[in-house]
Amino acid sequence: MSLEVHSLGCRLNLAESEQLRALLASADDLVVVNSCAVTAEAVRQTRQTIRRARRARPDARLLVTGCAAEVERDALSAMPEVDGLIANTAKLDPRAWNVPAPAAPLRPIGYTRGFVQVQNGCDHACTFCVIPQGRGVSRSRPVADVLAEVALHLDAGVREIVLTGVDLTSWGSDLPGTPRLGQLCEAILARFAALPRLRLSSVDGAEVDDTLFDLLAAETRMMPHLHLSLQSGDDMILKRMKRRHSRADAIALVERLRARRPDLSIGADLIAGFPTESEAMHGQSLSIIQTLDVVHGHVFAYSPRPATPAARMPQVPIATIRARAAELRRAVAHQRAAWLGRLIGTPLAVLAERGGTGHSAQFAPVVLPENTAPGALFSLTPSRVVEGMLQ
Repeated sequence: MSLEVHSLGCRLNLAESEQLRALLASADDLVVVNSCAVTAEAVRQTRQTIRRARRARPDARLLVTGCAAEVERDALSAMPEVDGLIANTAKLDPRAWNVPAPAAPLRPIGYTRGFVQVQNGCDHACTFCVIPQGRGVSRSRPVADVLAEVALHLDAGVREIVLTGVDLTSWGSDLPGTPRLGQLCEAILARFAALPRLRLSSVDGAEVDDTLFDLLAAETRMMPHLHLSLQSGDDMILKRMKRRHSRADAIALVERLRARRPDLSIGADLIAGFPTESEAMHGQSLSIIQTLDVVHGHVFAYSPRPATPAARMPQVPIATIRARAAELRRAVAHQRAAWLGRLIGTPLAVLAERGGTGHSAQFAPVVLPENTAPGALFSLTPSRVVEGMLQ
């Protein structure tokens, strides 16, 4: 058997996994696990994936890369199923895999949505986060490199580009002239007039520059979908996390954007049970879900990560953390159901994907009409919601 790549965690890992599939396409009998370490649960899933892959491919060479390969290096290397680890910072270097360097730029696999990594690493020091240990300092890709990769995706038939990064909105801070993410988005849209859809992965609201704001508010090819690295709705918890925004900052940003683009959908990352979190503080996170109308939620049950300041703070009981995480997920599900209901009867711009589904510009999931070709862009007016999807 040939190459098999398992990807866990963030959209950036998904983007890197696609690059790995292209880089290692000629590899013989190789399994790669591109791991995640953002929570203890992510590490557990990584170990589970490794064991499952080994059972399925007992004779293959199994290599692990990704954040867990850095943060949990000793534990993963001691697993009998693992043949070796590849440093996360070297995962896209052919020399790390002992394969020839590609003679030409890697062409992406032909999907309808292309993930383009424009930034890696992080210079911030959020007290809960282990990712800087796994990814290193912030590093931005030059505009020319990003444009070259976007061109490859478009040549392969991709209709939507998603920009990804560990700290996406810090893009440009280490480049000459310190450009901002809005300038990169402008450059992409200007160079590729035929690109119908440009989307952002998770962003830090504190770093949204004026140009990026204007694009999100008014540019029709910039998707009306903003996923905020929010983490909490309580100011004291945000301060203890060392986040750079307040509750009021997040609310003001969304209100300003929605005033100019009413169809904007909001997503958010939220952590349940951060150390010292009281019931009242948890209530602030619950209420901001309704205030911002969060319809795309990534809820994480807090778990202490190695060598992070939060791990030394007074911890919330595990049962309480789990209960609060479930409550946050129910709150998001309530907002999401109401949102999908409001979209019934509304014409939506939909990108068809594989498997008989697609997504609207606002990232609402849609069941496609029969025989819709992947990659097709069309208008659809849903008449009902079926199992959480518009139809």
